[in-house]
Amino acid sequence: MNDSQADISSPPEEIPDHRWPSPCTTADLKQSSRLRSGATYLVHRNGSLYVVSENYSYKTETYYLILSRELTGERVYPDSRSVLDAYVVPVCLDRASRAGIPVADCIISQSCGKVPAVLYGLNYFSCSSGYAVAQSMDSAKEVIRHITNSGKYPFCCQPLQEGDEVVKVHAVFGRIEGYGKELSGYAEMLFSEFRIPLVTMIWIHADGQYRLSSLTPTRYTALSPREKSLLRIYLSGQEFL
Repeated sequence: MNDSQADISSPPEEIPDHRWPSPCTTADLKQSSRLRSGATYLVHRNGSLYVVSENYSYKTETYYLILSRELTGERVYPDSRSVLDAYVVPVCLDRASRAGIPVADCIISQSCGKVPAVLYGLNYFSCSSGYAVAQSMDSAKEVIRHITNSGKYPFCCQPLQEGDEVVKVHAVFGRIEGYGKELSGYAEMLFSEFRIPLVTMIWIHADGQYRLSSLTPTRYTALSPREKSLLRIYLSGQEFL
């Protein structure tokens, strides 16, 4: 059975968002409660602990929660290495490519190149969710000035060809809604590689083909009603038939 469709063996816990997360400080999640912004949920599946969060970035509370669980010897997903790799675009694409997933061309630069292009910052404070699609050289220069802190840091450039479309897709435990078999297969492969329960995948789409552009954090409020229902199913312990 594909792990993305495996049963949840026990109800999740919710990390209170008003204090520092601790391996011993959790609260039961009522099945009827809505997804709370900023909340982190712990789901036990097949002997492993899955951490569901809106943001796994370095130095977030979720990152330190994962790290603390690893230090106690628990098998926790995503692991700390995967969340670091996932949100650094060139590293993410290299790892995804090695897993057999088609990826976008990625140029690391400190000067403006071809447009149109998808641009990502690579500095310490940048987040992959802050990407921009530049259609003109003037707009590209303004974006680059911002994401490089006026030239102090490099950036990632992904050139676009005529007809390319940038597509944003939310994945819940490797499952997506409303897309075909090919993209669903890639979502499952990304979940197998990074084990991130909730993630936004940015794809470059053209002529029926998809290339991964990046992985980014996902707000619960950004999910569609069907995606929220899917996530609640995983959190509640219901079975997939």
